[in-house]
Amino acid sequence: MKLPVVHLPDIQANQPDIPITLTRVGVTDVKKLVEVARRDKRPIVLVSTFDIFVDLPSDRKGANLSRNFEAIDEVLEEMIASPVYEIEDLCSEVAKRLIDRHEYALIAEVRMKSEYVLKRETPATKLNCQEVVNIFAEAKAIRGKELTIRKLVGAEVLGITACPCAQEIMVDKARKELKALGVEFAVIKKFLYNVPMPTHNQRGRGIISIEVQNSHFVSLEKIINIIEHSMSSQMFELLKRTDEAMIVERAHKNPKFVEDCVRTMAQKVVKEFPELPDDSVIIVKQINEESIHRHNAFAERKSTLGELRQEISNIV
Repeated sequence: MKLPVVHLPDIQANQPDIPITLTRVGVTDVKKLVEVARRDKRPIVLVSTFDIFVDLPSDRKGANLSRNFEAIDEVLEEMIASPVYEIEDLCSEVAKRLIDRHEYALIAEVRMKSEYVLKRETPATKLNCQEVVNIFAEAKAIRGKELTIRKLVGAEVLGITACPCAQEIMVDKARKELKALGVEFAVIKKFLYNVPMPTHNQRGRGIISIEVQNSHFVSLEKIINIIEHSMSSQMFELLKRTDEAMIVERAHKNPKFVEDCVRTMAQKVVKEFPELPDDSVIIVKQINEESIHRHNAFAERKSTLGELRQEISNIV
């Protein structure tokens, strides 16, 4: 017996009561297991969270949200046969599928975030350990005469900063105390050079994102390495006593304001990515969680890579 076919109305396609366009309509906090391939290595498996949006014209009541899930699941299944090596490329592919499925949309956006585990070695004892950083990627597909794709990749890494201001106060105090005890000037100078004075510390969060056209490659490993080496010291989950001593000394011999961290990261981005075009968009942030204040310190630089290159090239 032939079953009857039921035609259900497409309520989303109706005219809305208030006909205005919407910038983003979609779903957030969609959790998916993502396998990212690596050349000559085992793939990385990430538990990732996605936000998926399209714009909505004024003549539609709603978006067909199930198409968002279809698009991302389709791409993830295809990755089994044809692996993806970069998380931003995954977002780009999902954004393309969204534009295809949402024929009424002009813009599709995909955002992804995940935790990424790195292998590291403790500074003194050389013990193997694991460190966790936050990574994220975005892609935007824009419909026009030709489909335009912009993609973004970035990371947030924890580190240590030591305050230069309080340290200078302690240096001055130590200099006066040693002078009062009759210590010679040359000895005082040598002592203060070899033994960094105390100061208050912060847990710093460095963040870098780089946005490019779809055809360009941005190394996430380079971004993470830049952030790690732009604060007073790296941070480690596992530390023995000799490691702790080395980390504390390293941080206090390299004191930095929140502004110093951002400027250091910006300079290193210019140095490490000479192949990227001038229209690449760079965002560099540093957030220092203060230890002796209730507030946090913040600094940021947003510009094109060309603007940064020009500014840094003028430094004498």
